[in-house]
Amino acid sequence: MAAPSLTLRSISATAVAVPMKRPLGTSAGQIDTASLLLVDLATDEGPCGTAYAFCYLPSIARGLVPVVAELGAALAGLPLAPLDLSKRIARHFRLPGVVGPLAMVASSVDTAIWDALAIAAGVPLATYLGTELRPIPAYNSNGLGLMPPDAAADEAEALLEGGFRAVKLRLGRATFEHDLAVARAVRRRLPDPIDLMVDFNQALTFAQAMRYCQALDGEGVYWIEEPIRHDDYRHAAKLAAATATPIQIGENFTGLPPMAAALGAGASDLVMLDLDRIGGITGWQQAAGLAASYNREVSSHLFPEVSAHLLMATPTQHWLEYVDWAVPILQEPLKIAEGMALVPDRPGHGMRWDDAAVTRFRLD
Repeated sequence: MAAPSLTLRSISATAVAVPMKRPLGTSAGQIDTASLLLVDLATDEGPCGTAYAFCYLPSIARGLVPVVAELGAALAGLPLAPLDLSKRIARHFRLPGVVGPLAMVASSVDTAIWDALAIAAGVPLATYLGTELRPIPAYNSNGLGLMPPDAAADEAEALLEGGFRAVKLRLGRATFEHDLAVARAVRRRLPDPIDLMVDFNQALTFAQAMRYCQALDGEGVYWIEEPIRHDDYRHAAKLAAATATPIQIGENFTGLPPMAAALGAGASDLVMLDLDRIGGITGWQQAAGLAASYNREVSSHLFPEVSAHLLMATPTQHWLEYVDWAVPILQEPLKIAEGMALVPDRPGHGMRWDDAAVTRFRLD
């Protein structure tokens, strides 16, 4: 679809800390508040775009507010052309590198750019990207942290509300025996058609992973996510070859080079893209093409409101990871029905801030 002619006027950001309904306990630590950076992009012609970054820590969200303002000043007056602006942003951050929190900024601004363009065109983002709107299968990734077996089974059952047909369980306890007991308790409680993903959050050594992942074969697990360090592609490839259950990695791909290295090494059976790390919508489109060339199914990591649109335009679309962390600050949250994400047909990606809620959760 032809891009409308827009000129970037300004970019601003607001840091918020939103309480999570279900705290998330992982092998890397406990998270009970979603620290978000809300990005707002304005154009001279009127259409505006939004996006948010998940910053993990309140200090990171606060610290990125002036970074966004500085970037906005550097880009002001330029045409709203995503690929050109992506190159400009990379040049702006060349010395520190577009990694970590700066990758969050670059990706969020890119997402806001595409949102503004789709709004100006008067169509949903998915339509603007060249595909038709359709329901996307989603799994519930809220909660199910490092808790005892009975509590985990209770929470897994509760996560089926809304018709979800899949849920994700975090592993990485002090002993694998505890992990296995929890996985079995959850699997027993869930009906057979419900898929169960598990995520180690990089908790294992290679030797541990070779034992534990094979032990999970036959336990009714749909995929095993990030069992070892995310960038150890050589050992991940050996693990994928030795394990019958599919290995899932990718949320830590920062741009295309690490993704290309992982795919070339055969480091996983599946890939998962994170909007904040892969390079926003521009980066996602490139990554989706790379995944298709290796015949790898693509799932999303976080950011369900935008990722649902992107999965529709992904040749090897797989699962949408659903979390409700941004719901309290949105006017109209993403709807889930019968385990499917229903993307709104309003222009852009459909997210608009609830100003009163933003004020309430704002980090000063």
